[in-house]
Amino acid sequence: MTDHNSFLTPGMFVRHPDQPDWGTGQVQSNIGGKITVNFPDHGKVVFDGNRIELIPVLDPEN
Repeated sequence: MTDHNSFLTPGMFVRHPDQPDWGTGQVQSNIGGKITVNFPDHGKVVFDGNRIELIPVLDPEN
């Protein structure tokens, strides 16, 4: 499998494709394909970059 999230860096904003109710989260870290994202109403979640392709958000206000 390929890590489709390798370009994500701390501070970037993302959404989870299967959990739209989580809203926009901020990337905390991306180490070895393990991406930690902090969602305001869901808390911190660690993703395997080989299993889920997070959606980058260019304007977190929208």
